Amino acid sequence: MHTIDLRSDTVTQPTPEMRRAMAQAEVGDDVYGEDPTVNRLEALAAERLGKQAAMFVPSGTMGNLVAILTHCGRGDEVILGDQAHTFTSEAGGIAALGGVHPYPVRNAPDGTLALEDILGAIREDNPHYPRTRLICLENTHNRCYGAALSVAYTAAVGRLAHERGLKLHIDGARIFNAAIAQGVDARDLAAPADSITFCLSKGLCAPVGSVLCGSADFIREARRTRKVLGGGMRQAGILAAAGIVALEKMVDRLAEDHANARRLAEGLANLPGIAIEPERVQTNIVFFDLKPEVRLGAKEVAAQLAERGVKVGVAGPRRFRAVTHYWVKAEDIEKALAAFAAVLRSAL
Repeated sequence: MHTIDLRSDTVTQPTPEMRRAMAQAEVGDDVYGEDPTVNRLEALAAERLGKQAAMFVPSGTMGNLVAILTHCGRGDEVILGDQAHTFTSEAGGIAALGGVHPYPVRNAPDGTLALEDILGAIREDNPHYPRTRLICLENTHNRCYGAALSVAYTAAVGRLAHERGLKLHIDGARIFNAAIAQGVDARDLAAPADSITFCLSKGLCAPVGSVLCGSADFIREARRTRKVLGGGMRQAGILAAAGIVALEKMVDRLAEDHANARRLAEGLANLPGIAIEPERVQTNIVFFDLKPEVRLGAKEVAAQLAERGVKVGVAGPRRFRAVTHYWVKAEDIEKALAAFAAVLRSAL
């Protein structure tokens, strides 16, 4: 039975072209800076994001951790959203490993942090307080329906940060989704940031890896931080080769994933027992809930869907997250909606 896996875009497998590129990759020792395929990926990533330099890392979590630990010292503070992936879902690494203090600010439904809230979180120069060093944004914002932050908003936060001597880091795990959804260049979304990460292994379909981009001086220091965290890799060109294909071939097609997500949201809105705000779906992430009249919880519904060949993420006792990607086609969305309808008929 063909399985339609909507749990996340992290489940994507490499395309046939990626597999061929990986098998044929020219490699060397990346810790010595001698892997030509890694070097090519890093140069390509820096160019795509409008930065001077870039560094390949095993994961987005490591990329964010490296960035924050490079910008901040022990006892320093970072301002970030209370729904930010770095705050909620990265095992407290910035505090556990870097001694960096998080100051969470409320995320608005569109993923933004109110400028006045950011201003209110910046510490005075007082020995009782940690030093504010960094502001972090997330684009697209995972927990806020995959919302795409705009060029204008990101620029405003960048101005605020730099006027006060702070740095700006963007967790851009899905920055290309944000760019495609808004019809803008990813460089423009990244321009105000002193550093930005993006994932190759989500909607771009590579099997492993993320890239951290910034100035040449910043990336030079970030390589030391990556080494401390055990992230130095050797013949990593085998992995980087898939990342090159991802950047060259997989970005523009993200619009298909967005269209499929909107169709899924619209279809779910027409099903009895589902509560959803389809107008909030901008990219490839769909959140929805079971209404009170549905007798089953999210785990039970997910289990019954799995028996019908549809996997969906459970995000709460009665809440789901579904994520579209390269391996989910338009016809799969219709099959998934039919499966939902069948499960709900028996649960109402």
